[in-house]
Amino acid sequence: MSRHGSQPARAFVPFAYGFRPFFLLAGVYAVASLAAWLWLYRSGGTPLPGLPPQYWHGHEIIFGFIGAAIAGFLLTAVPSWTGDRGFAGAPLILLVALWLAGRVVFALSQQLPIVLLAAGELAFVPGLMLAIAPSLLRAGNRNWPMLLLLAAFWTADLFFIVGMASNDPVMSRTAMLAGLDVVLILITIVGGRIVPAFTGNALRAAGMAVTLRSRPAVERLVMLSMLALAVCDVFAPDHPLTIAVIACAAVLHVWRLAGWHGWQTAKQPIVWVLHLAYLWLPLGLALKAAWLAGGFGWAAHWLHALGGGAAGIMIMAVMTRAALGHTGRPLRAHTSIAIAYALLALSILTRVFGSQVLPLGYAGVVLAAGLLWIAAFTAYLAVYTPILMRPRVDGKPG
Repeated sequence: MSRHGSQPARAFVPFAYGFRPFFLLAGVYAVASLAAWLWLYRSGGTPLPGLPPQYWHGHEIIFGFIGAAIAGFLLTAVPSWTGDRGFAGAPLILLVALWLAGRVVFALSQQLPIVLLAAGELAFVPGLMLAIAPSLLRAGNRNWPMLLLLAAFWTADLFFIVGMASNDPVMSRTAMLAGLDVVLILITIVGGRIVPAFTGNALRAAGMAVTLRSRPAVERLVMLSMLALAVCDVFAPDHPLTIAVIACAAVLHVWRLAGWHGWQTAKQPIVWVLHLAYLWLPLGLALKAAWLAGGFGWAAHWLHALGGGAAGIMIMAVMTRAALGHTGRPLRAHTSIAIAYALLALSILTRVFGSQVLPLGYAGVVLAAGLLWIAAFTAYLAVYTPILMRPRVDGKPG
């Protein structure tokens, strides 16, 4: 028995708190979906009716992998924000089942009628909203706009399916970009809170005197620029004004990041990885602006810089830290996890710039980047599966 006498010491508790199943599923699907995509890419498979095969990959990264990570984060953060009891047990099991249903129907999309596919895919986000909305609205919490972001995320997924049903790849691509923009807005909001806060705590704990700079005008402008970017991506994706908005957003993110003293965290992987992830946000936006403005080959893979770099690395950074903190463990990255951070960063660098500098050919670059991604998340699973499946080390519930 634990010291609280409530659980066997080696019991499995995968549904004791919101982060547990979804951080595990995010890691598993990061590996499984990339492995499936590499096989599809090499074999020439077409998993989605009416759409190019890479749209399956994009959809499952954004609405599958990232969707699971968002659920794990919100189901853990909302109780902290509101003081309510954490999400566990049967409601959490139901949400997991809804997420899994979406992955199954998209795997079988060639065999299923579009109505059944839509029903299986589109139930998860409303379920997540129903789970967290009472706490956020009852408490009048400042984080209630998260519900609006989830609604926008769901709407993007809906229009992806509408595009698939109507053989309209432009609509589906726009929907994917809109879904990714919602994710980038979420990174802007949450990253703007946790990166400077965790950095300041870590530096002070190391005995370093530091004053992190937060500029209210920059904070407002960076959020407005990201909201404007999302609107422009939907209604005027190639307009010169859109390019200007993207470039301004990139500059503002760099200005914001410069005040957070990331260069002082080199000895703490669990902190510097947050800065690395956030750095990919302005870098990806700058590449996007360059590609739209001039079609430069070195900027062609801006989508992977944002989806894999900013979102993928930030997800690993948050999952590895939050899982430690919410299971009563010290906030120190295992050596294998520090290596995983490096592998993931190398994966994104390879995917974004490899075709310009590596003598592998495009297919070789895709394979190399995919294998590095798989290796990084396999290392994450090796370390964190026991952490996510077993009780807290301090004997507390959750």
